[in-house]
Amino acid sequence: MPLGTLDRDPPPFFRQGPSALSKLAVCSALAFFLMVADARFKVMQPLRVVLATVLYPAQWLAMRPVLVFQHASQYFSSLTAAQTAQQEVLRKHSLQSQRANQVEQLSLENERLRKALGLRERLQSPSVAAQVIYDAADPYSRKVIIDKGMADKIALGSPVLDESGVLGQVTRVYPLVSEVTLITDRDHAIPVLNTRTGARGVAFGDVSLHVDAMELRFMAANADVAEGDLLTTSGVDGVYPPGLPVARIEKIERRVDAVFARIYCVPLAMVAGAGHVLVLEPTNAQIPARPAADVPAVVPRRGASR
Repeated sequence: MPLGTLDRDPPPFFRQGPSALSKLAVCSALAFFLMVADARFKVMQPLRVVLATVLYPAQWLAMRPVLVFQHASQYFSSLTAAQTAQQEVLRKHSLQSQRANQVEQLSLENERLRKALGLRERLQSPSVAAQVIYDAADPYSRKVIIDKGMADKIALGSPVLDESGVLGQVTRVYPLVSEVTLITDRDHAIPVLNTRTGARGVAFGDVSLHVDAMELRFMAANADVAEGDLLTTSGVDGVYPPGLPVARIEKIERRVDAVFARIYCVPLAMVAGAGHVLVLEPTNAQIPARPAADVPAVVPRRGASR
């Protein structure tokens, strides 16, 4: 029998049963019925609970990577936020510390300025307020630079004071700044008066005992000098007004074989930390000029020829 004559249709045995369209219609109707019944009477709720219980382990395992990723993201986000907050707190703390230091410094400057203004009211000499801007570059001298000069009518040799006492003397004047030699400089000398005894002397800058110190020289070994005596300006030099506090005697060394005593003093002014000072006019500038001597008139002699 040739192959082309064979019947390729399945035998009737395999074509029995409902058609696919019938099955679709029946399943759709059943699904619709179950949906209506579940929505109305909750008939599928027990089955849903059973399925959820059975599928929970698989669901738990499937959610682990997602949860780990979420926790990791939250951790790094929290860490970044905490670091940012810490940096902000440190910045605010630094600003507050800086402001606190500035407040203390401003309070100290305010107190010194008040004392300087009070001293200025008690002085009879004209004065100019100035500020110390930096120390001199020479490490072997005790000098500072102030922000006033020739433009502010600062004269050479003008006394310089702070709120506690005599600080030094103007030794160089420039157009906008001036150089002040402190009383603790080894080349500086100032006539002083012992307020307890009234004895006059000369105090020099001295660094043999410590950095900011002075020495009262040329005082006899048996002179009436005691520790704690206050030394003020005597006013006999024509530069410093009398009565300005200069130093206080700290230590006295008397030797039998020495004619003069070694008297060490501590300056009262803030020679190491002065910020605002007063520059006085030298005393000799306030003294009126000496009047000219009267020249006697020449009387012609008798009998002299005209």
